[in-house]
Amino acid sequence: MTITEIKSQGLEGIGFPMYQLINELYPICRSITGNGVRETFRILKKHIPVTTHEVPTGTRVFDWTVPKEWNMRDAYVKNSRGEKVIDFKKNTLHILNYSIPVRKKVSLSELKEHLFTIPEYPEWIPYRTTYYKEQWGFCISHNQLIGLEEDEYEVVIDSSLEDGSLTYGEYCIRGKRTDEILISCHICHPSLCNDNLSGIALAVFLIKHLSSLSLNYSYRFLFIPGTIGSITWLSLHEAHVSKIKHGLVAACLGDSGKFTYKKSRRGDAEIDRVVINALKNSTFDYEVRDFIPYGYDERQYCSPEFNLPVGCLMRSPYGQYPQYHTSSDNLEFIHPRYLAESFSLFLMIFDTLENNKAYVNQNPKCEPQLGKRGLYQMTGGQQDRKRKELAMLWVLNLSDRNNTLLDISERSGLAFPVIREAASLLVKNNLLREFVQ
Repeated sequence: MTITEIKSQGLEGIGFPMYQLINELYPICRSITGNGVRETFRILKKHIPVTTHEVPTGTRVFDWTVPKEWNMRDAYVKNSRGEKVIDFKKNTLHILNYSIPVRKKVSLSELKEHLFTIPEYPEWIPYRTTYYKEQWGFCISHNQLIGLEEDEYEVVIDSSLEDGSLTYGEYCIRGKRTDEILISCHICHPSLCNDNLSGIALAVFLIKHLSSLSLNYSYRFLFIPGTIGSITWLSLHEAHVSKIKHGLVAACLGDSGKFTYKKSRRGDAEIDRVVINALKNSTFDYEVRDFIPYGYDERQYCSPEFNLPVGCLMRSPYGQYPQYHTSSDNLEFIHPRYLAESFSLFLMIFDTLENNKAYVNQNPKCEPQLGKRGLYQMTGGQQDRKRKELAMLWVLNLSDRNNTLLDISERSGLAFPVIREAASLLVKNNLLREFVQ
């Protein structure tokens, strides 16, 4: 079985279990620390034996410090009639993430100082955080805000902010080589489907698929809280990072937008070339962007001293679709079909990385006679036959130890799988051998 072959259920069916996992994770109140993250891992462990790690509050991680652990039990605002006008239990986004505990009565004007809305989308609830500044607040729709009357309000935030730990998860698949491909996703957002949960679901089902295969590379999957999680992991595993040869941050992969690839800081790393090659030879609409030091955890992996070859692969990019960080990033915004397309693209990328080898032409003085070996006029349609024959000629001509199959694909304009198949045929006919340094 090759890396791109989906077992029994087929590609079309893979999106539905991914969507079901997102549906199960959606109600949980997550943050950069706390029991919501642990509950998320309890669910993930039904699918994969992910290993979790706890890093104590106060641990110094480069210029940062692991923060206090935050946990939410309940939060609401009641009017003088005892009616809950804001209720955390109806939507986890209602609470300003990392709010300190509060029990007090306030006027409408004071309450408004602690409310966050999106006026341009009056039905949506925003997602806001206060990780490193101790304050409290609620997020509501703008229409809710308009509907609040002059009154005395009871504010209750039953939360805790105290010494504990940061939780992250890790899963490794051992290949023939110790060199690693890193896949990183963030696990810190509450009820947001595209930004957060799509990356988690994708990683889980990639693990399920890859674990059954014989692989050249080893694969390391990280489930981490955004920013502080990657900083913490890098700080604790600084001696290990030299093993990471390629990497992708996976996020925003369940919506209908075109694929967006943000290149690594290097810009010309093999992972950058492989992703662009896969996109060019797919049927998907796409855009490629240069690296900027803003975004997801790629900016930590690509910080100057590490400068790892890690890009970020998304559909609609962070901050550039209206539903981003709002209650409208819900189960209706994503779809199994788009999750399955994202899954298939990652497999195309892995397949190229796994098979990007250099070869040596065993008959380098002029072209070998392909016809007597049955390699011309192969069965298939005229166009397909001509493409395969041309691929063999390109592979033979450029297999001089210096060019990999990716080099040949880029120069010829032929899709990597076509070039790889041509190389395989030529090896079987003793016209090509793999170059091992």
